[in-house]
Amino acid sequence: MAKVEFFFDLSSPWTYMAFHNIQPILAETGADVVWRPFLVGGVFNAVNKAVYAAREDSTGPKARHYAKSLKDWAAWSGLPMNFPSEWHPVRSVHAMRLCCALEDDQAALARFAEAAFAAYFGEQRNLDDPDILRDIADSIGMDGAVLLEQSQTDPVKLKLRANTDEVIARGGFGSPSIFVNGEDMYFGNDQLPLVKKAIESVD
Repeated sequence: MAKVEFFFDLSSPWTYMAFHNIQPILAETGADVVWRPFLVGGVFNAVNKAVYAAREDSTGPKARHYAKSLKDWAAWSGLPMNFPSEWHPVRSVHAMRLCCALEDDQAALARFAEAAFAAYFGEQRNLDDPDILRDIADSIGMDGAVLLEQSQTDPVKLKLRANTDEVIARGGFGSPSIFVNGEDMYFGNDQLPLVKKAIESVD
């Protein structure tokens, strides 16, 4: 059976769609998935600084097509995409630490990620605000106050740093970075058909 590792940062609209669109692939193929939170800003700073230069050109033809493609993909995925908001680009370190606090409980992590994605991209809520993160966790039956406290502990902070360093060491350069059976890496929502093919090719 194939193993899929899905490295993600909640601040990425393409990751929001990929998180949604990979679900039927996982269900159809029966692949095991491990959700892996990391800090995409740390990856950009280390190996993909060109992202920041690209953000400065918000009116050129490539930027206009990017915005159209984002809306087209969101419509195709059946997801609300109220983006960008006043919080973009959001500082995601608090949110990703909270995700790391949940990483050992994969079902809980997936539930929180789904709710947080919807809050940021559907409702334009600020994921850099600890009160909002607490409210998101509370809304799905978790103890947001306890999770926030856990997210500030040294082991959780070190876990986020380790996950980020791992993405870089394995050749990742953004979110989502998806690995099939360890070494076979794919990047982004649009490569999910290739992810499915790779899963199906595993004996």
